[in-house]
Amino acid sequence: MTDYPKCPQCLGENTYFDGTTYVCPDCAHEFMPQTEATEQEADDVAKDCNGAPLADGDAVTVIKDLKVKGSSMVIKQGTKVKSIRLTDNPEEVDCKIDGSGIVLKTCFLRKG
Repeated sequence: MTDYPKCPQCLGENTYFDGTTYVCPDCAHEFMPQTEATEQEADDVAKDCNGAPLADGDAVTVIKDLKVKGSSMVIKQGTKVKSIRLTDNPEEVDCKIDGSGIVLKTCFLRKG
């Protein structure tokens, strides 16, 4: 019996090969195992609001006023943040602003 890969969208095991792609009858997702893996690897890279890849030590600019949860602090638009650190989550970076360690979402940052 042939082992087909699990569906990457719903993790269903009922997938089948239709000649060109794998199909999941549970959620109707069509996929190729090689392209799904490369897309996931590409998604693991932290990117700013414009899609530019971010790296440890980059300097970024905040593009929107952000309220800090649990504090009365507001990070103003245009604030420059130096030496960011990437986290395990590609949608977040760790940094220091005014001496406070803060985690920011990459969708609110612009490289440069």
